[in-house]
Amino acid sequence: MKFKKMGMMLTSSVLSFGMFSSIANASTTVYGQPENTRIEVAAADTVVTKEELIKKFRDMFPKQFNFLTNSDFHVRSAYIYPEDEKLRHDLTFTKTVNGKQVYGNVGFVGEKPEIEYFSYQPAEVKDALFPAKVSKEEAKKIAEGFMKEILDGKDYQLETNTFNYSPQQILTEPIRYSFSFARTVNQVSVADQRIDVSVLGNGEIVGFHKMSPSVASSTYEDVTQIKDMDEMLTKVKENLSADLNYQINYDYQTNDRTVELVYRPTANIQGIEAATGKWMTANGYAADLPSKMKIEKIAASPLPAKQDGISVDEAKKFAEHLLAIDSDKIKLTIESVQEIENYNGLPVISVHYMYQYRNGGSGSNLEINKKTGEIVNYHNMKDHLLSDFEEGTTNKDGLSQQEALSKAVNYLKEWSPSYLHNYAMPIGEPYVDERVGSYHFTFPRVVNGIIVHGDQIYVSIAADGTLNSLNVDHQEVENWPSVDDVISGQEAKTLFEEALNLKLTYMKHAKSGKENHYDLVYLPIFNDEPFSYVNARTGEWNNLFSGNDSVTVSHPWAEEELNYLIAAKVLDVKDGKSFNPDAAISKGEALKVVMNSLSYFYRGGYYFGQENMNQTFDNIDPKHPLYHQIERAVELGIIKADGNNFNLDSPITREELSVWMIRVLGLEQAAKNNSIFKLDFADAQKVQSANAGYVALANSLGLLKVEKNEFNPNREVTYAELAVSTIRLAHAIAESGRGLRY
Repeated sequence: MKFKKMGMMLTSSVLSFGMFSSIANASTTVYGQPENTRIEVAAADTVVTKEELIKKFRDMFPKQFNFLTNSDFHVRSAYIYPEDEKLRHDLTFTKTVNGKQVYGNVGFVGEKPEIEYFSYQPAEVKDALFPAKVSKEEAKKIAEGFMKEILDGKDYQLETNTFNYSPQQILTEPIRYSFSFARTVNQVSVADQRIDVSVLGNGEIVGFHKMSPSVASSTYEDVTQIKDMDEMLTKVKENLSADLNYQINYDYQTNDRTVELVYRPTANIQGIEAATGKWMTANGYAADLPSKMKIEKIAASPLPAKQDGISVDEAKKFAEHLLAIDSDKIKLTIESVQEIENYNGLPVISVHYMYQYRNGGSGSNLEINKKTGEIVNYHNMKDHLLSDFEEGTTNKDGLSQQEALSKAVNYLKEWSPSYLHNYAMPIGEPYVDERVGSYHFTFPRVVNGIIVHGDQIYVSIAADGTLNSLNVDHQEVENWPSVDDVISGQEAKTLFEEALNLKLTYMKHAKSGKENHYDLVYLPIFNDEPFSYVNARTGEWNNLFSGNDSVTVSHPWAEEELNYLIAAKVLDVKDGKSFNPDAAISKGEALKVVMNSLSYFYRGGYYFGQENMNQTFDNIDPKHPLYHQIERAVELGIIKADGNNFNLDSPITREELSVWMIRVLGLEQAAKNNSIFKLDFADAQKVQSANAGYVALANSLGLLKVEKNEFNPNREVTYAELAVSTIRLAHAIAESGRGLRY
């Protein structure tokens, strides 16, 4: 393929999750691995027309999309990823049907395009809302049928223990079931060849993605020539040990952090080559297990800060010098310089900049510690851009790993010295981008001689020794848990041995020297699920993402609704046994449930303009846990700013809830005309005249229903009643097409 680079999309930083995973899912230190660079293609030998792509799409779905015309489709520019250089095209479609928007994306790969992925948002999702028309078991059968009939997936099998994290889901979004199918060769799954299929709660196929590198020229190890699994399991157990670590768990919705002591299996046991019994390492297969690396601080004692504070003007001048680019085709522009707190709560000066060039521009942020003048976050875009304009070259064989590590330490001492006594030298192999010869190192934090997961420094070094990126993910923690009352390492090792299994998998090793050859590897797994760990205090197995899904409650008529709200992370219940669904709910808690049901919130997020946040009520400042829900409700007119304080603790009545829900539906103007509504239930006189329209509409729409000819407007709303009414409200919103979108 002949192509000309036109532009690229780059990421400026990588969010670090304090994740712990089983060995089968954890690399030693791959944090900071850059995302794929997408390069647009201006010219290619093969020209693919829009009509060809549409035809291939319609052939796959011959009846489902007859309502779309060719003018509803749009083709985005052809592009490649340098890692595989396969030509790709994106086909998108959008249309308004009965006042509701339909949209979708279809991805094609190859010079003779084949569909690689598909995603679709239909207009009508009522039957997919809770309670969904189709159960998960029924959806599984639909996905399996689609695999066999449409995707020719006869060699694929459903994975039963795949990682399936379910974050908070608003109730106006349809239920979506996800299934993952792995390709098998000789009845053994292939690690990087799989297809994911999504089925909506109404039984409609709304997405799939093929992860399938070219298999035509691939070779696979002989499955009859492998060592006995039980023998290898014994070998792993004999070499297994338990490492005590601090783990920082970070909730990105609330910005809350918790620290716990956990045991994790020995990080250097990644797997065993099934044919030889050799250990799998980052650098290939070895007869001897790599020795456990000693913890060595980057700096034995605190180093002085780079400087004593930095002003906005100084930060701007520093950025202009650091970011300067030697090209007459690319111009650096400083877009803004702001004093903010970053997502770790650190006061920083954030410099937003752009590199402008003839076809557009690329930008990022530089963050500088306001107190020390040290770099907190930096991503070097210059080499990518110069290469894009053919003004730079990359020496892929420039540095050895040790030379690159030495460079990384020198850059840290130059740009971020005051942190270094808290961090250790890398304890695992770095991620190496073989394509450009760059190294990506992770320097873990150490507290009380214990490695901390979820707090680290990332440094990337280019092949020519220049600094590609630097990110200091330092987090302030007041109290680190004591190690005095943890179970012993031997006890933890016993727990790991009891939970250990091996999974035979075909894998390609980057250092094998055979580009398209798949080795058979025994991968260690624990409890047959990823992201599980042992609590060092209790000795119990936990899962990082289990959350409230394990909490259930019982109730004679609202049990299903309550448990769905708990599973959807809308209703926060810590203990199902002590929770009383028939207790009155406060206004604050009720507003939280309603708003979390209908809109996403990420309290404590880090973004520009945060320092100028509005405050409607004196008792609800930006640090209040319900601040965002309250302000959003005021913005939408659901609650009125008619006082200095919002009474969070008083119970909410059925009449007051009726007013909120009708405002959510956008029917307030109709409800205000109370003269056109007639309340014909027995206690109608108890309803305030100004709210008669709201109550009438809430009753007629089935949100809050009359019981035995009485509405009971002054009765306090219970958790059970709110759960049922909120789900009815979500259905009404979905049916009307009105959503609370940002």
